[in-house]
Amino acid sequence: MKDLRFCFLHDPDHQQEAAEARRLGGLRRRRERALPEAYELEDLDRPGGVTRLLQIVLTDALALDTGVGRARILLAIASIGIRLRESLEFEARLSALEAAQRRQMADPARDTLDGGLLDEPLP
Repeated sequence: MKDLRFCFLHDPDHQQEAAEARRLGGLRRRRERALPEAYELEDLDRPGGVTRLLQIVLTDALALDTGVGRARILLAIASIGIRLRESLEFEARLSALEAAQRRQMADPARDTLDGGLLDEPLP
């Protein structure tokens, strides 16, 4: 529509199409707000959000007919769940090590046989 006088939204020849586009855009925005609430989704940047999404997908997958597609979905969910758990465990261990290192740096007189890292068990 580069050579036309009006843009798509204001062109009299495209009024019905523009109105439908506006309607669909509004539906999408409402759905984007409603679905996370309906499914109790959290931010996917947090482990709880990913876990909740996996639970939803698992529930839907279990309702599918038995077959190769369902098996693939279930295996993918299991794989993602294992990786998520490993990632969370690694993050907890790394945080514990960093905290121990900060404590040792704050108090260099601590027992240095183990570097002060073994004072507390790792999670």
